Amino acid sequence: QVQLVESGGGLVQAGGSLRLSCAASGSIFSINAMGWYRQAPGKQRELVADITSGGILNYADSVKGRFTISRDNAKNTVYLQMNSLKPEDTAVYYCNAEVITQVATIVDYWGKGTLVTVSS
Repeated sequence: QVQLVESGGGLVQAGGSLRLSCAASGSIFSINAMGWYRQAPGKQRELVADITSGGILNYADSVKGRFTISRDNAKNTVYLQMNSLKPEDTAVYYCNAEVITQVATIVDYWGKGTLVTVSS
C-alpha cells in the first residue's frame, strides 16, 4: 500500500503565497508522474500541474507564471509553490502519483486533499 500525505494548505489573502508539499510512502519501487489537482465547490476536479520523473513540467493555463511544481525524487515528494494567489484559486488541492509498486504494478494514488482558501 502507498500513502500520499499533503501539507501546506491554509488561508491567505489575494496576492499572497503558499507552498504545498506531498510525500509518498509505502510499497514504492519508483514513481512516474506526480501532480496536483484541485476541486472548487460545485466544479469538477482539474489538473493544476504535473511533473514526470525526468522533470518534464505541465501546467494549467490558469496558473502558468504563478505556480511552480517541483519534486525531490529521493524523498518521493512533490511541491507546489503558489504565488500571486487569486480568490479563484480557492479549492481543495489533491496530490496524485503514478506509482510503480514493489510488486511491479502501476497504480494511481491520491492524497486526501488540503484546503486552500484565498480571500479577496
